[in-house]
Amino acid sequence: MNGKNRNDIKPGSAVKIVLKADQRTGKLTSGIVKDILTNSLTHPHGIKVRLEDGQVGRVQEIQN
Repeated sequence: MNGKNRNDIKPGSAVKIVLKADQRTGKLTSGIVKDILTNSLTHPHGIKVRLEDGQVGRVQEIQN
């Protein structure tokens, strides 16, 4: 699943995000969702989340 729909992402979900600093390279960072920061139901670049380690980025992949 991609990370464009807010309903697909829940706190505790394992995801891969792209950090703001890594947007040019597309480097993905794995982690567990702590907070969902995007209020709208969808976002074309991915839902913005905060991981448990404090990093903030947009979800690119939701892992099972």
